[in-house]
Amino acid sequence: MDAQEKRSVQSGQSAEQDEHEEHRIRTDSESSVDSMTRFVLPSLDGTPPKIVTLDEVSSMFKNLRNMELAHEIALNPDFKLQKYEPPSDSLEGAIKKMVHKAFWDLLRQQLDRQPPSYDQAIRLLAEIKECFPQLLSPNNERALAHINEVLDDSVIRQQAERGTLDFRAYANFVINILSRSCSPARDEAVAALREIDDVVDTFRSILELMTLMKLDMANFMLGLARTEIAANSVQYEKEKFSKYLREFHGNVGFPATEDWLQRHRSGSSVDETIYNAYMQLIDYPADKEFPELLRIDKERFAGLSWRAQRLILCASLISVAQSTPIISQRRENRIKLAQQLDIIVQDIKNQDQVATAIESCYEQIRSFVNKALEQENMPAMSDADQAALKNQVLKLAHKTSPVSSLMAKRLDGYVRVTLRSNGSIPPPPSGFADYQEELVAFIASFRRLVSYNHAVFGEHFHQILNKTFAGEETEAAAPTASGITAGQAQTAKP
Repeated sequence: MDAQEKRSVQSGQSAEQDEHEEHRIRTDSESSVDSMTRFVLPSLDGTPPKIVTLDEVSSMFKNLRNMELAHEIALNPDFKLQKYEPPSDSLEGAIKKMVHKAFWDLLRQQLDRQPPSYDQAIRLLAEIKECFPQLLSPNNERALAHINEVLDDSVIRQQAERGTLDFRAYANFVINILSRSCSPARDEAVAALREIDDVVDTFRSILELMTLMKLDMANFMLGLARTEIAANSVQYEKEKFSKYLREFHGNVGFPATEDWLQRHRSGSSVDETIYNAYMQLIDYPADKEFPELLRIDKERFAGLSWRAQRLILCASLISVAQSTPIISQRRENRIKLAQQLDIIVQDIKNQDQVATAIESCYEQIRSFVNKALEQENMPAMSDADQAALKNQVLKLAHKTSPVSSLMAKRLDGYVRVTLRSNGSIPPPPSGFADYQEELVAFIASFRRLVSYNHAVFGEHFHQILNKTFAGEETEAAAPTASGITAGQAQTAKP
């Protein structure tokens, strides 16, 4: 035994009590195998968000067993997993903070000893080695073999016993691997690791980055699975629904769905009835129960409804504002004011917020008009003109106001035309030209949602309506989606 090893033994004996205390503490780093990195599966259908591990994410994407998840992925092109963090004021959050602090404090204390103790460092490197298979593709066998060779536990322990373990060198090795395997979006974070002098802080930041890279990998897996899920989710949902009908429909019906469809019978064809029923989803009556078969998308339809209401309000506001020549005769002024009004109304998500937003819109219009007049050396609006403008603007809080009703009819007609069109979108109706980008995005979202649901439930809607057409010959043919955009109803195309 050499002198250095003797000193290590003596130091270990003198610190026996400290070591005993250390083993009483169960500490975890940021990526401990015992507390695997978890992700938040965003809320689906109003249910609480689900916490999942990377392995569970992989299983979900490989096996299309979660209908709500498949539905969400197919319809929401922006759907992504999120990093899970327990609330800071929760017991879980407090425990996590305490345990992680204990881990890093203990690591620093051990490294500061003379000679250093490497128990925590060895455990940390072992955890990092076990994280890499979650960050790299299984095809990267050579890279994984190299990582396992360099981060070999027995070799690291031998270096620790001999006092030759270079903790900084291992940090640099890990950083180099991360730099070659991370997404371009993480390059800056990797570069920042090289600028950290303190080795403990370096490893803490390494594990924080590896957690983000796990999230990147999970969402990358989602991206790979999205096309296949979108292509097969309609058939999958139809099969699940058919199974439900076989097993339960003998005792359970869909009264809200039937009522929704029957309210739109007008003596026309079944397709036209279904088409009119879909149109009502843009502004569904609060006193009517939402159709059971569309309930998975209730929040999504509600969100689209408020997008439509905001578009109608914006078009109404800019139409009222054009009663002043400085707006109606100056295209650049109209466009600029329209953009400002759009920003104000974006926060409207329920009826209680409408009146306050409209008050703010009036103040913005009044201020904008007066500033525009001043810039052209023209007199400001008179008190009477301002009062008349305010009266017209505040009336827009009610859907029954003449301007609001007119804009609502124009939007309704526009949606009907585009819903029947073969993928093309006509020019926006009068009043909506300054909001064309949002209008097109709204139309695309609504058409995608309607087409998807029609592909899944259209046949059943036909069956419900055919039963009620007394004296008419039962329509045995499957729906042709004549009222819905052709080609959109069979597959979801986010």
